[in-house]
Amino acid sequence: MNILLINGSPRAGRSNSVKLAEAFIEGFKECSKANGTTDEVYQIDVAKANIAPCKGCFACWKNTEGKCCIKDDMTTVIEKQLWADVIIWSFPLYYFNVPGILKNLIDRQLPMNLPFMIDRTDGTGSGSHPSRYDMSGKKHVLISTCGFYSAKGNYDCVRSMFDHFCSKDRYETIFCGQGELFDVKSLSSRTNQYLESVRKAGKEFASGGITDKTRGDLNTLLYPKEVFEQMADASWGISKDTGKKEDESLVFTRQMAALYNRGSYDGKDRVLEIHYTDIDKCYQILLNKDGSKVYTDGSLKATTRIDTPWDVWLSISRGEIGGSAALAKKMYKVSGDFSLMIDWDKFFGNAGGGTQEEPETAGKLKKPTMLTMLIPWIVLWVAVPINGDIGPLITLAVCGLVPLIMAQHSMTIYDRISIGTVAALSLFSALTGSARAASNLGYLAFGLMWLLSCLTKEPLCACYVKYNYGAENALKNPIFMKTNYILAAAWGVLYLCTATWTFFLSRAGFGTSLIIINNLMPVLMGIFTRWFENWYPAWVAGGSGK
Repeated sequence: MNILLINGSPRAGRSNSVKLAEAFIEGFKECSKANGTTDEVYQIDVAKANIAPCKGCFACWKNTEGKCCIKDDMTTVIEKQLWADVIIWSFPLYYFNVPGILKNLIDRQLPMNLPFMIDRTDGTGSGSHPSRYDMSGKKHVLISTCGFYSAKGNYDCVRSMFDHFCSKDRYETIFCGQGELFDVKSLSSRTNQYLESVRKAGKEFASGGITDKTRGDLNTLLYPKEVFEQMADASWGISKDTGKKEDESLVFTRQMAALYNRGSYDGKDRVLEIHYTDIDKCYQILLNKDGSKVYTDGSLKATTRIDTPWDVWLSISRGEIGGSAALAKKMYKVSGDFSLMIDWDKFFGNAGGGTQEEPETAGKLKKPTMLTMLIPWIVLWVAVPINGDIGPLITLAVCGLVPLIMAQHSMTIYDRISIGTVAALSLFSALTGSARAASNLGYLAFGLMWLLSCLTKEPLCACYVKYNYGAENALKNPIFMKTNYILAAAWGVLYLCTATWTFFLSRAGFGTSLIIINNLMPVLMGIFTRWFENWYPAWVAGGSGK
């Protein structure tokens, strides 16, 4: 298909609205490519075009048969409108209507009509003029952003105008509030979600029509009204109290504070103190059940403190460098309560209208659970030593039932390895009658599985706990990964040692003591794990770790 993009923004290529239009076209072309067809796109930046105002001389009606007496770029605009199958009108909302330069182009469409009076049948206006050309097969899409928190109720004039010359309900619209946020790099995670919805809308439009689900996503606010208005007010860089210009770092900190998600409040008031070391500016953000507030006088007692160069924190906010990677490289330091940093996305990353995506199995399977891996091993170590005849059969039955019991959960490779290994050891025990050997080999195999996982890109424990720290994004966090590599190695060493002392102590007749030791050590290791996973990241963040 032929697609004409009319970019009516005075900002031309810097337009936020055209970012949405480009995403829509990408989705449209993706659908066409899947169907084995191609699209040709022609873009007109009205701000760069030479289009003079209409003179109102009606020469195009009376004298020149649809040719305007003004010789400028409007000739190309009309030619491309006749060429196009789909016409996309992209523009910001200026003073409750299209920008003046686009209205000027719309006025110059007069040669495309004939002068005769006709009645309308769509209930719009009291009359019309017939089209000089057959435009019945053209599809029109209006894509626009505005500066209000919501587009609702602000596009009445736009709709009314397009009702007249496109015919009522014969064009598609994507109107988005909070449009200036698409130019803020630090908010790209949320705005990219919206752009993905626009891309999906383009794909659906090409295949027949935008679905109600996608329309709902497009009508979802980028951020709640109060959050957006706080960010918008702060963005002007002017103090509400004095009217004077504020420091750029304070403006940024106020905008960051506006992103605080009050729904994350857990009954604990927090004070985040940020010290921009290179410019020697320090601000405090109070986070409580009522929202957030920025203090500049240092009057509060900080619970968490961040010491960072201003340019580093700015780069992190823009996504130019990962926050966890910068912390691992000691580009900034954190002291005090580190739980705020661990749950940063919960406190500051989900204030938008959208929701955080679930793991890749969302809608089909729940996230993996370590129980799937552990149950076969526990049954092996309990049932087989108790009864060498029935124990292996019970363990085999459990290995067959676990996938059915955990059918709603996604399975990791370690779940499958565990079920397969335990089943093999159970068969070995049943066929040879060596219950003690099967149990001890289980400790050895379990320890090796933990240790060998340290040679992979995803250590065993990370497969399960990553969903608490951003799922796949957690694997890009150097501190998270190092923590899990250390813990995986520790658990591996524990069970290799367990296999060793079990072999010797069981031969020495320490059966009762061995049961106590083998049950106590995993409990102690579990306590250590809970402590270490909190202590180690905070230790590194404080500048002590390497």
